[in-house]
Amino acid sequence: MKVLYDISLTASSALLKVFGGFSPKMEKMISGRKSSFSTLADFVKENPAKKVWFHVASLGEYEQAKPVIRELKQRYPDRAVVLTFFSPSGYEPATKKPQPHVDLIAYLPFDTAANAERWLEILKPELVFFVKYDLWANFIFSIKKRGIPLFLFSASLRPEQIYFKSYGGFFRKVLGAFDHIFTQNQSSIDLLKGIGYTRATLAGDTRYDNVHAISQHPRQFPELAAFVQGQKVIVVGSAWEEDMALMIPLINSRADYTFIIAPHDIHPAQIEDWQSRIQRSSLKYSELGGNKIDRERVLFIDNIGMLSSLYQFAEIAYVGGAFGKGLHNILEPLSFHIPVIFGEVKKASKFPEAAISIRYGCGFAVASASDLERQVQVLEDKEKYQAACKAAEKLVADNLGSAQKIVEQVEKVLK
Repeated sequence: MKVLYDISLTASSALLKVFGGFSPKMEKMISGRKSSFSTLADFVKENPAKKVWFHVASLGEYEQAKPVIRELKQRYPDRAVVLTFFSPSGYEPATKKPQPHVDLIAYLPFDTAANAERWLEILKPELVFFVKYDLWANFIFSIKKRGIPLFLFSASLRPEQIYFKSYGGFFRKVLGAFDHIFTQNQSSIDLLKGIGYTRATLAGDTRYDNVHAISQHPRQFPELAAFVQGQKVIVVGSAWEEDMALMIPLINSRADYTFIIAPHDIHPAQIEDWQSRIQRSSLKYSELGGNKIDRERVLFIDNIGMLSSLYQFAEIAYVGGAFGKGLHNILEPLSFHIPVIFGEVKKASKFPEAAISIRYGCGFAVASASDLERQVQVLEDKEKYQAACKAAEKLVADNLGSAQKIVEQVEKVLK
């Protein structure tokens, strides 16, 4: 199986190089990796501190890594943190602004045995963390061979994954290489026990720590405060076309609300199409200012990086993605102690926070425009709204502390 794995990885990387020019994302994946080794070598040469390496797939996993990085840096400020991404959708936003507590950001080289050996020979990390998934066998086996402590956290495992299939022995060895696995839920612990892995701890979802930190110190937007002017606000986060098909009828029928809409992808043509279907006047964030503020109550956010702090203005949040590739982060609005509405989740096991929020009484799933209208009307009842807000506060409070649990376990290795 190891031979087949290496052949498939070599073939995949070769195909990327051949056909990468046909896809901007693939082109970035290839070109960005060309300097990975030299960037790392220059960093190591200039920075003699002990290195701790975190690997994430993309931006969502980095959000889960942030609380652990922060906790580790607070306890061990003399360590240098190296962060690697697999995907350009994570690497590019992360490198466009300073990242607290991270000393180097780079692309992870493609997972060949030679690349893994070369990377580790240059970096010589004291500790290595993988986040949630994106487990690359050659890197993991090379780390294990060198005796470097290796951890996986925010793991959320499911029975249908290859680790738990009868033919998944090779991939079970990948999991078995970790010195400790921190899971988001008890079901992951049980699955690991089923394949004989017992070095696991239920630590919870580190995203709660991250969104709580954001809610305590959100970015300030004076221009949005002026736009809102004390109005009732619904913030629509990570909106796709399927979400706007539900949302536009609500916008057209509820002139008593101000709407702030953050699209998942900032395509001007898509935003213009939505604006044309909305019967109320609207504007983009880049146009904000002047006399328009006084009369236009629908605002499209046409940049990235604002969403997690936008919920401070919301009375109700709607989070998109459930009708498409997957529900986006509902914990961000919940951390501001407001109810959140979202589409019915197709794969509940992939987004357990949806079911948890529903159980607590602060999350609400809808399947149609009429469902959405009814749910907004329900939340206009003062008592029901306050109950949902208190439920959101309790949900977040009940799940804080994951990063601390993880770092305290890791400290046993450091000591």
